[in-house]
Amino acid sequence: MTLPRSLTPLRHRSLRLLLAGQVASNVGDACYAVALPWYVLAAHGGTVLLGTVLVAYGIPRTGLIAIGGWASDRWGSQTVMMATDVARCLGVAALGAVTALGPGRAVFLAPIAVVLGAGEGLFLPASYAILPSLVPDDDLQAANALTSSGAQIALLAGPAIGGALVAFAGPSLAFALDAASFAVSAATLARLRAVPRVATQASTSATDTADAAPADGNAMSTFDFFRSQRALQVILLLTITINLGSDGVASVALPTLAHGPLRSGVGGYGLIVAAAGAGALLGAMIAGQSRPPRRPGVTALLAFQIGGACILVAPYLGNTIGVAAVTAVDGLMVGFGNVLCFAAFQRWAPPALLGRATGVVTLGIFGVYPLSVALAAIFTRDLGIASFFLFAAVTETAAIVFGLSQKSWRDFGMVEPGSRQRRASPAARDDRSATQLGDSRGGRGSQQPAARGPPVGRRVLRGAELRRVDLDEGVRREPAGVALRQQPGRGEFRQQRPGLGSRQPGQARRGGLREIKPHVHGKQPEQALGRLAQQPVGP
Repeated sequence: MTLPRSLTPLRHRSLRLLLAGQVASNVGDACYAVALPWYVLAAHGGTVLLGTVLVAYGIPRTGLIAIGGWASDRWGSQTVMMATDVARCLGVAALGAVTALGPGRAVFLAPIAVVLGAGEGLFLPASYAILPSLVPDDDLQAANALTSSGAQIALLAGPAIGGALVAFAGPSLAFALDAASFAVSAATLARLRAVPRVATQASTSATDTADAAPADGNAMSTFDFFRSQRALQVILLLTITINLGSDGVASVALPTLAHGPLRSGVGGYGLIVAAAGAGALLGAMIAGQSRPPRRPGVTALLAFQIGGACILVAPYLGNTIGVAAVTAVDGLMVGFGNVLCFAAFQRWAPPALLGRATGVVTLGIFGVYPLSVALAAIFTRDLGIASFFLFAAVTETAAIVFGLSQKSWRDFGMVEPGSRQRRASPAARDDRSATQLGDSRGGRGSQQPAARGPPVGRRVLRGAELRRVDLDEGVRREPAGVALRQQPGRGEFRQQRPGLGSRQPGQARRGGLREIKPHVHGKQPEQALGRLAQQPVGP
């Protein structure tokens, strides 16, 4: 039976394990989000204690996001996610024990909150960067749709589960469930296995340029990569500008609208939030079922613009049903656009720098939140509720117009017509089935994967040791300091030592150049690469 396009990534066992573990973890997080404020406030801790705990959680989470991206590249996304899940499992278990002892006190709750926030900050970039290690490139969009859908389902069901547990058994049981969910997530992560990375001919890959990131991620800093990649600069600016308005709308303006002019009460506000979540779930599912658009960046921004227009009219509708309807459309557009952006970003970023690049964008997402909610509070207090909806729509539109004016964004993630994303063969996957994700992501002692980009191109080999060079289906080794180029369409290789001369085809060898032609009879040049790889070529 043929699976729908949106479900085809489920044939990969590692993705199924990741989804199961992360859905369980997200349900536990939702239970924690209900149980913590209830425990602090019901035990006469007051809003000051609750605010102190949340600040103790939020500061390390934001501060360690960039470090989490670096750690993901250094030790592998799988390793970072497992370590942080174990740490948070112990932290939430300790919180459950503190809850059982009586009313909460800052001396116990604040250190636990620091551990949980630090774990979340380290975990987030790795969780976004791990997917390209689990599925081939042509399954990335559908895989992102599945993970996003799983998170939305958990966020819809988790609060109800958490509320029931707190109501019938107290917050201790909810914290115990959250701790168990972290243990389940760590166990599933331990069983993941990588798949071979197969390059795609994307016209805007970060590895297509002359100043592409080297295969050794340690050779280029995050700042150097950010400075050299215009697309990443545009992504960060769009992320900050759009979230500057949308965060405040979701956290301040919408609940104020439901409580004030609409007078819909907590039930009406719950309906609005549920509508937004259901819309995001549907949008992710549509993206998973759809073919990748030729220009995913442009398509995503147009979807965001439709959602922004819906939010603009929300304060003028005058009834809860209408506001729920427009927030559902906004959620649908955001869910759809986010999946396109995540998949395009994961294909675009060099594997050795994916964690750090993701950390930069994630820092922009979470770093702007405090400013957004503060602006929303000021606008709604001094200028009225509708003023911040207008502010959010204007800033989002300005960001979208800017993004569409940038060629780097219009071409972001674009695949040239006629190029085809290729999936690794089952035999290749079987050969690599025992490879740990931490190794494939460039951890200590690991074999670096080839950077994504055109299968034909130049790789400059540095250092005192032999480095691996992947060209199409073959792997060969060359001495340090040697540049190797495959001549497009000829099946030939040239070896050139730095500083030596060059020659035209047919001329006598001069200045250290030599043409190396495959001589394995009866095979195509690409099939002979494995044989040629056995012997380094001398001068």
